[in-house]
Amino acid sequence: MILFSIIICSCKDYTETVILKDRTSDSNSIPNDIYSPLFFEGQLSHYVRKIYQDSRGNLWLGTNHYGVIRYNRDTLEYLSENQVIGGGRITGIIEDKEGNVWFGTYTGLVRYDGKSFVNFSENDSQINKEIWSITLDKNGIFWIGTMEGVMKFDGEKFTSFTLPESKIKNENFILSPNRISSIMEDKKGNFWFGTDGAGIYKYDGELFTQFTMQEGLCDNNVADILEDKDGNIWIGTMFGGVSRFDGKSFNNFTKSGAVSGEEVYGLYEDKKGNIWFAAENFGVYRFDGNTFANFYTEDGLSSNGVQSIYEDKVGRFWFGGWKGLFRFDGEKFFPVTKKGPWH
Repeated sequence: MILFSIIICSCKDYTETVILKDRTSDSNSIPNDIYSPLFFEGQLSHYVRKIYQDSRGNLWLGTNHYGVIRYNRDTLEYLSENQVIGGGRITGIIEDKEGNVWFGTYTGLVRYDGKSFVNFSENDSQINKEIWSITLDKNGIFWIGTMEGVMKFDGEKFTSFTLPESKIKNENFILSPNRISSIMEDKKGNFWFGTDGAGIYKYDGELFTQFTMQEGLCDNNVADILEDKDGNIWIGTMFGGVSRFDGKSFNNFTKSGAVSGEEVYGLYEDKKGNIWFAAENFGVYRFDGNTFANFYTEDGLSSNGVQSIYEDKVGRFWFGGWKGLFRFDGEKFFPVTKKGPWH
């Protein structure tokens, strides 16, 4: 375990002086923007992957290449690879009961205590450091989905958590047959694990149940999982769209034609109980319990790849994805640049 001090670029007038260096202009780096540009003029980042507001009101934005951005109601701060926060893909942001903020990154599990960062995976060769999902259970244990399976972390040590062998033969995985794309603990204490080709595993503390297309799941490549206020399980997938599981059967909304788009991310339930999600190339959807409302380019959303949806403590809606960060005022979307608007 290595301790790192935080070095933050901040100032009173962040709109003019806090500027993230564009890697595509660095002569010593190789640009990776042939098919997906890594820079858009004025935007916070080319891709905002995760959004989270901590108990202090700080808004954290996890990016795909530039580490973490934090807005603390006065200052915009870029925390990048020089501060060990990753410098690259941020796949999870969560706060524990003590107020520490934790990050899942492509270099391991990182904690920020308000003063410094600690990477708990840095010197442990037994841990796959490429994290794809994290959750904190009711007992304060971290469940971590990596490229090579599930790990548990009690604050001091990591232990492996083995899922059963898949009953699917010749799995069609995207990156790794062991990659865990999503982990969720439901209200009853069951754990749900979304996989890259093996569908979903449900663990009740003793037994595992595997749900695949054979059981009615719309696709075996799972991207996201959410439990709503009524106990339904929503599943976003890579090739089959979105499903809702009521404990007995799956309702595949994409297959039925209720929504469009095969690749679904960003499942989120707002304070009113509406379910939100994004479908690549089809904008975002909001489900009010009866009907789906679709928002896209005609509503001001200029990104075709939203991946994170979040409602903050005062009811502002934030959407992150390709081309950066967006706000929604109830009718229209607008981009959030280095100049804001933040309030």
